[in-house]
Amino acid sequence: MQSLLDFLAKYYHWLLFLVLEGISFVLLFQFNHYHNSVWLTTANTVVGQVSAWEQEAIRFVHLGEVNAALTERNLQLEQQNAMMQEQLLELTHDSTFTEQYLADVLTDVHMIRGKVVTNSITHRDNYITIDLGEADGVKPEMGVVSGTGIVGIVYMTSAHYSIVMPLLNSKSRISCRLHGTRYFGYLKWDGTDPLYATLDDIPRHARFNVGDVVETSGFSAVFPAGLFVGKVAAIENSDDGLSYQLRIHLGTDIARLQDISILTESFYEEQHQLEQKADSLQQ
Repeated sequence: MQSLLDFLAKYYHWLLFLVLEGISFVLLFQFNHYHNSVWLTTANTVVGQVSAWEQEAIRFVHLGEVNAALTERNLQLEQQNAMMQEQLLELTHDSTFTEQYLADVLTDVHMIRGKVVTNSITHRDNYITIDLGEADGVKPEMGVVSGTGIVGIVYMTSAHYSIVMPLLNSKSRISCRLHGTRYFGYLKWDGTDPLYATLDDIPRHARFNVGDVVETSGFSAVFPAGLFVGKVAAIENSDDGLSYQLRIHLGTDIARLQDISILTESFYEEQHQLEQKADSLQQ
């Protein structure tokens, strides 16, 4: 208490000055309209600016919540947009030449439709997982096709899933022919471009052009004859120079593959068993 009294005694003239100054300002602004107007305007401006800063600070603090809400809403809109695009595609879809061609070839072939679960195109030996398995009637050695051409062969199965060996696998060998001819060879992938494969052993006397259609030959127990594979993109000589080596632009883009169908004809298994017996007799 004594310290406070000493402080007031020492600086009382400054305190008296501030009190009198305050009283003078009150009298000035209260009894003079101009000064009062200036004071109110300035005070409102200052208060408004402070309020604006306060609101900005509050918005900044809640910015994370707002961003999360916007992100969630954006995902919802993207999902709705994707669903609308799929519905529009189904309503306005017009069968392409390839799809119509496949439909004609597979008129009497029973198929099971499924979806791709996972796939890859960056390895030399790629595989595709689909949502069909033994419970759906799927077995190894069954052919797999899409709306744009052949995909590959079922490699192994479980109860509800299967692994497919696609064309983009170094172990894949599909017997193919040039459409409208009897010249055939084996389609294989060189591990580079996922849109192209190579058709070997086409004889030198064969007549064909770039752009000709390549289809399955039917010389296997997996695919019937006439399924679309791709088109001739380039013609090269084989390493030994005795035949042609064709670069084929594949009809199926594995990277974008979503829907597939499994060919489940019963005579495939019968033909495969007969071929195995024939092979065993030659050994």
